Amino acid sequence: MATTKVNKRIVREDFNDLTAVVHYTKAAHSIGLWESERLLIEQFFPDKSARLLEAGCGAGRVAVALWETGYRDLHAFDFAEELLAQAQSLALERGAAITLFHADATRLETCPAITGMQFDGALFMFNGLMQIPLRRNRRRALRALAASCRPGAPLLFTTHDRDDSPAERGLWRLEALRWAKGEQDPILREFGDRYYEETGVGRTFMHLPVREEILADLKATGWSHAFDGMRRQIAAESRKVRDFSDECRFWVAHRI
Repeated sequence: MATTKVNKRIVREDFNDLTAVVHYTKAAHSIGLWESERLLIEQFFPDKSARLLEAGCGAGRVAVALWETGYRDLHAFDFAEELLAQAQSLALERGAAITLFHADATRLETCPAITGMQFDGALFMFNGLMQIPLRRNRRRALRALAASCRPGAPLLFTTHDRDDSPAERGLWRLEALRWAKGEQDPILREFGDRYYEETGVGRTFMHLPVREEILADLKATGWSHAFDGMRRQIAAESRKVRDFSDECRFWVAHRI
């Protein structure tokens, strides 16, 4: 019997699963912005009156923290209904007047909640872009965000980097051999994909790119690269943040 390849439906179901909802909701309530996120937001989003759009807001960790930092024109969406409900609950609890809505980042142009709006900046945090299966779909999401932003608007997002360390490179050399022999996990779609289960987190799809891949994707979708760097180079994170998340590469681009 043919194996079902990882797809949008599977990813949505995984994020709507109770284990994942509890995990991300706890983080939204107790962690808030990482220090690295705070520093980059202060640098690239200095105007707190700016109209900002957060893609993949999850349970509201970043959006609500932005409100509490003083940003007042915030719009945020997620395609996992259960996570979005938690974000709405947290915003209500904290008195955050954020426009929260259900949407798919790859079909943002069809979303009536933001039809005709132009944003001064966008965010896609905690590797959310990389949890979209297939490179063509990730590019579609980047194009949709570009279409929603004014020229010059910044985009802040994160990815993993499979070239980041000798250990990572060694693991991916082995994975390349599996792909060459056709022995990779049959649910995967592209080299760089992972699909795994973690206790207390649930099932997760993630694409791990190399730096050159993201540079090419930005160039192809209406964005000009402005900055990238590994999280450890930006800030020393608390133990709570490091327990919640692993190393990632931050990216900033500007709408062409």
